[in-house]
Amino acid sequence: MSQFELVTDNLNFPEGPIATENGDVIVVEIKSGTLARISPAGEVTRIADCGGGPNGAAIGPDGMIYVCNNGGFQWHEIGEMSAPGQQPDDYIGGRIQRVNPNTGKVVTLYDRVGDHPLLGPNDIVFDQHGGFWFTDLGKTRDRDMDRGGLYYAKADGSQIQEVVYPLMTPNGVGLSPDGDRVYVSETHTGRVWSWDVPQPGQATGTGIGPSGATLLWGFDKFQLLDSLGVDGDGNVCVATLITSAISVISPAGELLEQVVVPGADPFVTNICFGGPDLRTAYVTSSGYGRLYKVQWPRPGLQLAHNL
Repeated sequence: MSQFELVTDNLNFPEGPIATENGDVIVVEIKSGTLARISPAGEVTRIADCGGGPNGAAIGPDGMIYVCNNGGFQWHEIGEMSAPGQQPDDYIGGRIQRVNPNTGKVVTLYDRVGDHPLLGPNDIVFDQHGGFWFTDLGKTRDRDMDRGGLYYAKADGSQIQEVVYPLMTPNGVGLSPDGDRVYVSETHTGRVWSWDVPQPGQATGTGIGPSGATLLWGFDKFQLLDSLGVDGDGNVCVATLITSAISVISPAGELLEQVVVPGADPFVTNICFGGPDLRTAYVTSSGYGRLYKVQWPRPGLQLAHNL
């Protein structure tokens, strides 16, 4: 494994990295409610104010940026590190937003599924059909916490549906290279679930997990999970909190390696792939506001849409 290189450390709890074709990386900044563009030289430009807590992001078929907004967090400062907490007093509710990266215009696409409001949308991935999967982790409060779920929606705002409910703090979501499997990581259980996708917006299986899910991998000891990316071989690369690593799990359910990110940040939250050969991995080290890059041993998966 090559050495990690620091791209910038001037970010407000970054997440949801998107590697663009011109070498820039776009991230959400959960703490400041903003969307930022980072140049290869590490220069940071804020391109939109989403409010609340933008948490995950992906490029849609129309070239817009689709954002999972969790509604906001309470924030705690631990030395130089920021840590998210419970639902804040100024919580705006969960929502899916469409952001124009050129003008910064933000539009709310969805804020509910039927009669149920979105609570804490977290991570998002588009399929080849123009729809997207996203997780809703929910929120925690002093005496209770929400149950979450897996959802599917169309980019034009015409349809949103609940696919798997309930899940326990569902966080990362990704698709296999052929789009025939969907993966979800659960933060507090340390589990990665897998379902078959027979057609867009359907998740089925014969396992004993939620809605027939198969357990791809369950982490031992105190290892919490955040968002994930899938590489070109179909391996699930999931950000592993506390351990400060990216854990790589094969599609057959084998833990291949844990790549430790420098800085001992317990909030290593996400990974994406870029560069001409998709072998440059960008990793968000959120607690300290950092974006790293590293040459990955395998190319990443080409996403359905790019910018």
